Amino acid sequence: MTIAIAVVLVTVVGLIGAGILVLAAKFMQVEEDPRIGQVQACLPGANCGACGYAGCADYAKAIVEGAPVNKCVPGGAAAAQGAAAVMGVDAGETAVVNAVVGCKGANEICKRQYEYEGVSSCRAAAAMYGGPFACPYGCIGFGDCEKACPFGAIHVENGLAHVDPAKCTGCGMCKEACPQKIIWMHSSQDKPVVMCANHEKGAITNKECSIGCIACMKCEKNCPEGAIKVNNFVARIDYDKCTGCGKCVEVCPRHVIAMPADF
Repeated sequence: MTIAIAVVLVTVVGLIGAGILVLAAKFMQVEEDPRIGQVQACLPGANCGACGYAGCADYAKAIVEGAPVNKCVPGGAAAAQGAAAVMGVDAGETAVVNAVVGCKGANEICKRQYEYEGVSSCRAAAAMYGGPFACPYGCIGFGDCEKACPFGAIHVENGLAHVDPAKCTGCGMCKEACPQKIIWMHSSQDKPVVMCANHEKGAITNKECSIGCIACMKCEKNCPEGAIKVNNFVARIDYDKCTGCGKCVEVCPRHVIAMPADF
């Protein structure tokens, strides 16, 4: 009898508690703007953070609250136009952004300082004296970037990462995965890139890599706009000044400066 009473009391208490929760859920419910779900449906779902928000859901909420609709790099113009249609605003211009690997030191080009036989990971290899290659700034070639790319847009060939611009959405996942920090996001498709990150003096770079920037300054001296400067022994381009004339590409004796179409 005592057990039966206890069971009944527990059941009654449970039912009362459930009732209270139901009422609380009903009266304390926070209504979500239905446009958030509609905008999120226009986004690619990559959750890459390239827009500056934690993921697609956060960005969709931000758009409804007034953020620009054209910040989704992977979604591009299609995502911007879809979100703009939901919000009833102008989509604006959407920049085309692609990842660029700032290195041309493939296996036969960059010398090795030792044979690495550890875990097949760029990050792990980088912890061993900067990696197996003589150049401590270049691509290590074990494909951390390839594993991180959700779109299959980057792959390692002959010890060097290559980006397929047709597949690249500019999400930046490969950039985050690269321990060498030599993958850059490039939005100026008609302007050149210096595909080297070696900050050592030219004589040292020349011993390590047959095509690395040797800071000869020919590019700097021949640029009519003063858009390229040698800084810390490597050439760098000011894209606000660069007109894409290609003069630096022509005069570089190491052929380490290239236009995106020639990557």
